[in-house]
Amino acid sequence: MTHPRAWQRMLSGRRLDLLDPSPLDIEIEDIAHGLSFVARWNGQTVGDFAYSVAEHSLLVEQIYGLIQPKAPAKWRLAALLHDAPEYVIGDMISPVKAAVGPDYGVLDDRLAAAIHIRFGLPAVLPTMIKKQIKKADIVSAWLEATQIAGFTESEADKLFGKPVASLVKGLEIRLRPPLDVRKEFTARHAALL
Repeated sequence: MTHPRAWQRMLSGRRLDLLDPSPLDIEIEDIAHGLSFVARWNGQTVGDFAYSVAEHSLLVEQIYGLIQPKAPAKWRLAALLHDAPEYVIGDMISPVKAAVGPDYGVLDDRLAAAIHIRFGLPAVLPTMIKKQIKKADIVSAWLEATQIAGFTESEADKLFGKPVASLVKGLEIRLRPPLDVRKEFTARHAALL
């Protein structure tokens, strides 16, 4: 009996096995390329370009730096890569993830572990670091919801909680061409390494 194909060919030439991913098959250029084309909010955002997961990841890393200004570069790198598995599995909105069930989480966790190992992070992040990155992720979601996804602030407050004013002051969502975002993502990754 043959098994269905469970690998994806990357533009780098790597062949990434989604069920048993190897850190050796992970390249930052593939991640940046993929994430710069994956639309957040299922593409339901205003503007001439989709708001990509790469752009979101840059924002989360920036917010994490505001929350933890003395955090070492490795945890800022973890914040930048927090959604990296989506370069091959896409970005599913939370209601769809809930409907798919725990198998999605298992796949995401395997890919995240391989990505972390590839870039010198622990396969599983410490709980406190993961919570702080999640906090930055939620602040980012609030900003995205209110600035580009059509939510009122009161709707976003109910869904994500009202963020601390100092974390959102002056932060503005920028919609840019995928190539520009990809270049910034790889440059930020290099700087954090």
